[in-house]
Amino acid sequence: MDPNVDESFEALLRFMRDSRGFDFTGYKRTTLVRRVRHRMSQAGFDTYEQYLDELQASSEEFSALFNTILINVTAFFRDPEAWEYVKSEVIPSLLAEREPDAPIRVWSAGCASGQEAYSLAILLADAMSPDAFRQRVKIYATDVDEDALTEARAASYDAKSVESVPEVLLKRHFEQVNGRYTLNKDLRRSVIFGRNDLVKDAPISRVDLLVCRNTLMYMNAETQRIMLGKMHFALAPLGVLFLGHAEMLLSHSDWFTPLSLKQRIFRKAPGSYTGMERYDPAATLYERHGDLSALMTVRELAFRASPVAQIVVTGEDTVAMVNEEAESLFGLSARDIGRLLRDLEISYRPIELRGYLEQAKVERRSIRIPDVEWARPGAETVWFEIHINPLVDTENGLLGVSIVFFDVTATRALFDKLVHTNRQLEAAYEELQSTNEELETTNEELQSTVEELETTNEELQSTNEELETMNEELQSTNDELHTINDALSERSEELDHAHGFLDSLINSVHLGLVVVDREMRVLVWNRGCEELWGLRADETTGAVLTSLDIGLPTDDIRPLIGQAFVDPDHAGEALIEAVNRRGRSTPIRLLCTAFQAAPSGTVNGALLLMEAQP
Repeated sequence: MDPNVDESFEALLRFMRDSRGFDFTGYKRTTLVRRVRHRMSQAGFDTYEQYLDELQASSEEFSALFNTILINVTAFFRDPEAWEYVKSEVIPSLLAEREPDAPIRVWSAGCASGQEAYSLAILLADAMSPDAFRQRVKIYATDVDEDALTEARAASYDAKSVESVPEVLLKRHFEQVNGRYTLNKDLRRSVIFGRNDLVKDAPISRVDLLVCRNTLMYMNAETQRIMLGKMHFALAPLGVLFLGHAEMLLSHSDWFTPLSLKQRIFRKAPGSYTGMERYDPAATLYERHGDLSALMTVRELAFRASPVAQIVVTGEDTVAMVNEEAESLFGLSARDIGRLLRDLEISYRPIELRGYLEQAKVERRSIRIPDVEWARPGAETVWFEIHINPLVDTENGLLGVSIVFFDVTATRALFDKLVHTNRQLEAAYEELQSTNEELETTNEELQSTVEELETTNEELQSTNEELETMNEELQSTNDELHTINDALSERSEELDHAHGFLDSLINSVHLGLVVVDREMRVLVWNRGCEELWGLRADETTGAVLTSLDIGLPTDDIRPLIGQAFVDPDHAGEALIEAVNRRGRSTPIRLLCTAFQAAPSGTVNGALLLMEAQP
């Protein structure tokens, strides 16, 4: 392969990583090249350099390329045998190995549009009581595709998407609204969606069941090693890993042991480590300073006396700490410690905090919420900048979340004043410029008027020429249409004459004449047949001959028709007893020949002539 082509392709990947944060350098090159080339062909580009220019100029094209690379193929209970194993073996073991009130943490990595995460929620909900499911189960569903995550959060699917859901589960867990199927609220609340790049971002920790299906197979060996190391770190002791059918762990048998190799389900090997667990940055601190209990009091007093309002909640959203400024500002007290944050007014006023808290937990990163306005009754409006910081241990396990309220009212007032002054200065400057511009504009308008008049005259002349040309083209088109119409009229008359001649010919035959196709459907039924059997042509055409309610014995007809198909050159003849339309027994002389298409001679059916004998 041309090394220049290789370098231009790598430059394309680097641009995607540096400008948009999507790092595909760990994907298998053959897969990436095929998908990028496919999108380039659709967009009409031949070289990577041309396509890189287009990506730099068009955000829409970048979205199209991203969707082409990340083929979000997913379904409810995809690979039913594997999911049946999860239902019957994995989930019962997972529940049996943990305390009755212990939380159950599940991670669906690469969740696409959410079917896989909701499949896990359905199985866990059916294995537990409703109260236990609501209190214990938390499912984290992550992907790098924001559009797919938006679709997943809606939890609404069309009929085709839920075809793989068993009927009993569909009725139990879905509501049908306007032709779409929506998951019930308890299932939706148990699943938290967020963006996470398995290669670059920190993994979710202490996971009991990690499902990552059909993602590793697109990565090269080094990237697979990194991802598997993060998955191993994410799993709690005896945690279970569920991969896709096309994925194996042949080179990492010391990290995982198979529960079902056929279904690609593995357990974290006891005592195994990947290297991510080796470094504990707090260990040397404790060794140097020994007992730090005396410092804890100082830290708590400093926290309480901080002039910035701050609240700390646990990973389960229980209020753990509130400093004096937060108590004074939001009307909190020591009695609120130990309560759930969602039960306090501060969780939704001055801003809805719960969504930001969940995002900080899932993504393990700080979130800044600027310009939060709080209009307090009977008091001046206060402006906050809120910082939400996840508190993690040395293994990236979530301990809690810190919520800090920075009062930026004074800063905002000063900023607003500066903005107002700046606007006044800009208005004065614009007014001074306006006078000069008006003088210049007057002169330019006079010159422009002359030029416009000249241009208008040229445009009128050009328009007149175009209209004349268009008129000639329309006249030519009209002549062609007249010619075509005349030809179609002649053709129609010929067809009418041919149909009339054919009908006259068929009905001029005084014998009963029937033509059937190879399935014995009636194609032709003449007046002779109407006289014999009392059925009109419009009642028989298209019907199977042997199904007609007439007195013609079908058992005597089938051999003659079958012989016509086998030996087209032979005409079969028979004298049979039948019952005519008047209900009288009548001997019928029957002649059957093959109905052959011209000029190929292909046998398309059979022709039967019937004559009543005296």
